[in-house]
Amino acid sequence: MVREWDPRTASPAELASLLDTLNAVLAADLPQDPPWQGSHLREYLSEVMPGERRLAWVAQAEPAAGGGPGPILGHVHVLLLGDIGVLEVLVHPSVRRTGLGRDLTRVAARRVYQEGFQSIGVEVVGGTPAVAFYEALGFSREYVETRSVLDLSGVDWSALAEMATGAGAGYQVRFCPGGPPDDLIEAYARAKAEVRDVDDGELRPSSYDPQRLRDSLATLHRRGMKPYIVLATHDRTGEVAGLTEVVVPAQHPTRADQYDTIVVQEHRGYGIDRAIKARMLLELRSAEPTLTEVQTWNAQANEAMLKVNAELGYQPDREWCEYGVDVAELVHRLGG
Repeated sequence: MVREWDPRTASPAELASLLDTLNAVLAADLPQDPPWQGSHLREYLSEVMPGERRLAWVAQAEPAAGGGPGPILGHVHVLLLGDIGVLEVLVHPSVRRTGLGRDLTRVAARRVYQEGFQSIGVEVVGGTPAVAFYEALGFSREYVETRSVLDLSGVDWSALAEMATGAGAGYQVRFCPGGPPDDLIEAYARAKAEVRDVDDGELRPSSYDPQRLRDSLATLHRRGMKPYIVLATHDRTGEVAGLTEVVVPAQHPTRADQYDTIVVQEHRGYGIDRAIKARMLLELRSAEPTLTEVQTWNAQANEAMLKVNAELGYQPDREWCEYGVDVAELVHRLGG
């Protein structure tokens, strides 16, 4: 049975059942990834940025013999974001190849079409069954990144400490747990607006103006995701010359997510990128003692950042792809 579902009002049992399915999918498709925990799961699934909406459905098994609700075996949600719907589908491995994934996608695609959106995007992890699933539905690959993972147990911390001092003269490197200080938030937003080291595609948009940046930080905190910032400021102008962002989610607190790393064009060539990423790792070692890994995503053409990551000890892991499809074509293909 597929029904619309609201994580804000879902019972604890439903959330626990969904978590079981999510972890079954991870165990089957990404066995090296840490299992998720239930901490802040409700908030993770429900909190969104101002102006965005998230719609969700679940597929639930028939009630058990004792009359209790059956387990959640599938889940789909779509984030209505700008002019695109961003889709995510989960199907328990025990019921794959039964048409359940198509049913969930059909329900979501029909709603996206009714809402007036023209395209749907989805993140697809290379080497998983999701690739064939979405390609069979007419999705086309539009963007590819490489995910790399750093195992903190193998880090040479003395070498890292030396790297962290490698920014050129005339720059100060600062650690900012929780987000950039308010007196620098406008300069921080200007740095993000001017340039990024890599185009991140459109499914994970960044925040380039001060208010949206404040909203983004507030949303992260509500979702149980702790942001950490390291930034480099230029002594002469006081401007933010470079920044790097890491988020530690309550849902998988042993593996952190590296977000944007940016060095403003005129400040490149002074060792800022490597220095701020090394400083971040040193600070995380103290701030998050249970952390064991950091994962990051980079465009395959971004050789400079891939080189920095390699020097820090990151190991390439998997392709991480964005796929897209025209909503009307998808609805027609699915018989919606």
